[in-house]
Amino acid sequence: MAKGTNLVIVESPSKAKTIGKYLGPEFRVEACMGHLRDLPKSTMGVDIEHDFEPEYGPLPGKEAIISELRSAAQKADCVYLATDPDREGEAISWHLKELLSLPDQKTKRVTFNEITKNVVTKSIEQPRDIDYNLVDAQQARRILDRIVGYQLSPLLWKKVRRGLSAGRVQSVATRLVVEREREIEAFVPKEYWSLEVLLSCAGKQGKFTAHYYGDGKKRELHTEAETDQIISDIAGKQFRIADIKRAEKHRAPTPPFITSTLQQEASRKLNMTPRRTMAIAQQLYEGIDITGEGTVGLITYMRTDSLRLSEEALSAAKDYIISHYGKNYYPAATRRFRKKEGAQDAHEAIRPSNVNLDPESIKGDLNREQYRLYKLIWSRFLACQMADARFDSVQLDTECAGHFFRASDQVMKFPGFTAVYEEGRDDDSEEKHSALPDLNGDELLNPEKTTKEQHFTAPPARYTEATLVKAMEDRGVGRPSTYASIVATIQDREYVIKKDKRLSPTPLGLVVTDLMLERFNDVIGVEFTANMEHQLDEVEAGKLPWKQVLHDFYLGFHEEMTAAEAALDGKRIKVPDEESDEICEVCGRKMVIKIGRFGRFLACPGFPECKNTKPIVERMPGRCPKCGSTILKRKSKKGYVYYACERGADCGFMTWDVPTANDCPTCGQTLFKKSGKGHMKPFCINEECKEFVPEDKRGYKRRMPKATTETVENAEALEPEKKTAKPKGTKKK
Repeated sequence: MAKGTNLVIVESPSKAKTIGKYLGPEFRVEACMGHLRDLPKSTMGVDIEHDFEPEYGPLPGKEAIISELRSAAQKADCVYLATDPDREGEAISWHLKELLSLPDQKTKRVTFNEITKNVVTKSIEQPRDIDYNLVDAQQARRILDRIVGYQLSPLLWKKVRRGLSAGRVQSVATRLVVEREREIEAFVPKEYWSLEVLLSCAGKQGKFTAHYYGDGKKRELHTEAETDQIISDIAGKQFRIADIKRAEKHRAPTPPFITSTLQQEASRKLNMTPRRTMAIAQQLYEGIDITGEGTVGLITYMRTDSLRLSEEALSAAKDYIISHYGKNYYPAATRRFRKKEGAQDAHEAIRPSNVNLDPESIKGDLNREQYRLYKLIWSRFLACQMADARFDSVQLDTECAGHFFRASDQVMKFPGFTAVYEEGRDDDSEEKHSALPDLNGDELLNPEKTTKEQHFTAPPARYTEATLVKAMEDRGVGRPSTYASIVATIQDREYVIKKDKRLSPTPLGLVVTDLMLERFNDVIGVEFTANMEHQLDEVEAGKLPWKQVLHDFYLGFHEEMTAAEAALDGKRIKVPDEESDEICEVCGRKMVIKIGRFGRFLACPGFPECKNTKPIVERMPGRCPKCGSTILKRKSKKGYVYYACERGADCGFMTWDVPTANDCPTCGQTLFKKSGKGHMKPFCINEECKEFVPEDKRGYKRRMPKATTETVENAEALEPEKKTAKPKGTKKK
């Protein structure tokens, strides 16, 4: 077969590189870089009057890619469309077929659940046709979102604020955050008391703490008077042992990761946002250059709601566990996990492609984020196939004056799966245990100390990104491929803000949600949205025509739109200002937080009499290398980030580099790293230190403008490129 007579089209260059190495010279592998055809940006692009016919067109800026792919497709004998194995990937393949005018006889569809040589070659040998049910499900979702966005957003512009946008599912996610905030505001704390006693036993070593349980049955203490009465009853009296229960407890491992649980656990353990988690997982899936192995796809496809694992993977896990940990670490029977209700079950759970590539053996080939996420996925998969952890548990009930106090202890007997992995928690609550002496039940116990403490019930916690993903999953809102983008979008649109890792609605988010609840209750109804997801699943299964879903939705939505426009005619809804603790140095008023073109900033509420504004600053780790003061993260009026001493022009220190919490081991000054995403090696910027790294050696592709006192005084005039802080207008080499 002549070189390159088969064309394989994938989505990304890294995937093309990996697959190209597996397939050999008779295949040419090219990347389409995602969607090449879509609905237009300037208009709705959906002909509602003619059966919701979409108007697709080539995306601007993609002309060169389209031309190159069209030329390659004309020369190829066969074109394999190898985009991602989900609805979006299926739709991209269909758009490619239409855009490149590919005839049916030379067009084949292949998917890879994992990008390994074995799976890639097998998939190429067993191609299929494009699944138009998947395409229709994606089209239905895309058009639903387009209709809501292009009809609802202009209403928000006119009635709330120009530039706002409304998303069908994003509005529901915002509603969840708003409702949680309202629960917190309405919460009335209730008082309760805890009581514990420190006990000892004559002739036995060690003291232990027992907690008040009740008077024969469990009882809560609501007042200090109740608590003091119990303390009075037991004062100076010995305790007897009422009951001792000894048992062996088992704890089973958690299932392998699906998309939502991976995002939740990466947030808890690695402090990664869902968006970042999926970006790193995509890199691991598409392929990493491994020493001695070549380019390897390290994990299976990461957008899945299935707990299913292949028999080959289960067998490989068994062999690895027995050979590395011993037979007693493998359970009596292979673990298989039940399909979750409502799951599509289209792909396997997320797991390593080759369990023998343990994280430590390939650590040198991965960057820090890749290594940490791969280790999390690898450990969870291996642990899910290991034996239970076993504990020796003791529960001791003691009694005095008719009051019962309970103590418990738990000692690990066999670590089982915990030798590899333990699941993180969304809260810090842990069951309290106290080491217990060896008691036979006949001993009398002496009270050493009694402690009472007042408590109040706490309101429900604000959502973190992880718990919001879990809430959406539990309610059927969104799908694995959309969780990360939903959470990111509601923050990007300033409807929700993250404070101390918790999500709170902004005044804008509250106003928009209240308007949507009043006028478009169905659109942001949780059950309505979950039912829409179910209907899209039915379209994917071929049980429901996709245009029927659109007709049914638009009928009610159009009525709500008409009623809302009539009810809001001539009205404008004001977004209340969010007050800050900053005092305006010009007039003395408390400044308020406003949202501008480049994000949030502080402004004086006395406008137009007082026009004072200033950026919201963030304190950074480390110290100013000039004067030792705090370093602040600042943003210019044009949206460019820089770092400067809190003393401003009085000190004059300013840099584009990011301060870290680490100090130089030689001179003791704060280390910095270059701006941008990902883990980067810190460097010293102290010119008198032998570890000093000049600006042109810090990893930037183009030289930065010199940071000077004049730079700080006129920082707004600088125009470095956004995020990477490079000077604007510099010509490419």
